[in-house]
Amino acid sequence: MAIKGGRPNDRQVAAHLFLLDLPKAIEFYKAAFDARVLYVSAVPGGPVMHAQLNICESSLLLSREHPQMENDLVEAPRRGIRLRAPESSGATGVVLEQYVPNVEATFARAVAAGAEVRMPIQPTFFGDRYGQLTDPFGHVWGLATVEEEIAPEEVATRMMKMVPQFPGRHAKI
Repeated sequence: MAIKGGRPNDRQVAAHLFLLDLPKAIEFYKAAFDARVLYVSAVPGGPVMHAQLNICESSLLLSREHPQMENDLVEAPRRGIRLRAPESSGATGVVLEQYVPNVEATFARAVAAGAEVRMPIQPTFFGDRYGQLTDPFGHVWGLATVEEEIAPEEVATRMMKMVPQFPGRHAKI
């Protein structure tokens, strides 16, 4: 990422989301998560194709879903892995997690901007107050605030106390 100010440090992973309506997504991420726009690329007289945002210290890359471009650029035997917007595919395989100082305030701001509650904010066995939202484009966001820092052994102990609540609790891993 050569966009000035947009390169994550060498120890970060940058999410790259595929969407159908980038201008709407940019406005949502600005309203919901205080995203800062670094770069927007539009086809002259056409749609926005790419954008790069910063949310806190993370880079978020956005691209417009474009199946034909994928067919043009990817070798035929490798076209099986499709890059699609959740709006097109009806599914997502990732949760974007963000730790924030006040999960209730960030959660409320995202809902006001158009996100839908997937999992209400609740205390967790791993020490966070945590909830999940689905943004208007089908991407799932996990928002958390640390309530207490606990040792991995304590996380395991707390999780095991919850095991009877889960279906399939006797499954071996």
